[in-house]
Amino acid sequence: MSPFDLVEPRSLKSALKLLDANDPSVRVFGGGTALMLMMKAGVFQPTRLISLRGIEKRYARVASAEDGGLRIGALVTLSALGRAAAVKKRAPVIIDALRTLSNVRVRNVATLGGHLAHGDPHMDLPPVLMALDARVVTAATAGTRTLAVADLYTGYYETALAPNELICEVVVPSQAGRRSAYVKLTTRAADDWPTLGIAVSLQTDGKVIEDARFVVSAATEKPLRLPGAEAVLRGATVSDALLAQVGEAAAAETELVGDARGSAAYKTELLRVYAGRAVRKALAA
Repeated sequence: MSPFDLVEPRSLKSALKLLDANDPSVRVFGGGTALMLMMKAGVFQPTRLISLRGIEKRYARVASAEDGGLRIGALVTLSALGRAAAVKKRAPVIIDALRTLSNVRVRNVATLGGHLAHGDPHMDLPPVLMALDARVVTAATAGTRTLAVADLYTGYYETALAPNELICEVVVPSQAGRRSAYVKLTTRAADDWPTLGIAVSLQTDGKVIEDARFVVSAATEKPLRLPGAEAVLRGATVSDALLAQVGEAAAAETELVGDARGSAAYKTELLRVYAGRAVRKALAA
């Protein structure tokens, strides 16, 4: 690796001042799990790295929100997120997804903010947070803004973040009355990158699905909500016929991408079959 400067600011404000919107070789990191791999492979050669580990501790905390939701600092490690009692109580689908998210060595270091900002479509938590209707709070020297996780991703490894903008917090609204699930399909080990990921969140009155959010990832260029599948579910009573219809709707409205983990046709068939299973899993949650 080429030599580079390492800077460790003591506040978020100081970190933001060190960023240069016109210099892509300057990069911040929380855990650095993906960044270090890119550097070792020669894909990215920084001139300066800015470590966020020394900034305010509030960005590494999980807190319950007054509305019944969650406020999660961007520097919370994935392991800490998976152990948080508030998350287990208010959004257990996140805990479920973390069990097979990479391995414990990565989870002990990787941070939620970095996980989201990296833009890799194979990441497990973006589709889950989209299904939960979560938002990210970002900061730049010009101020802060809030955007839905659904609007964070603009393409393959592309996000709506400006070069000098950082995710500082994730806000999950109250999930009262909703049931959610994440289904991860792999062709290798259970904690490998997913071949296909499906996240579902349902609001029901016991029999009828009043509202649905259906998100597919990993087999697409970015995590996607599927309005066609959601429309099939909304106002319906669950049956085998309905779940088959959901699978057909999901497969019809999604352009899947083939890779080393399977062809587009193979992934389409997985989506057709597992769409209904994901709904069943959510209803059983």
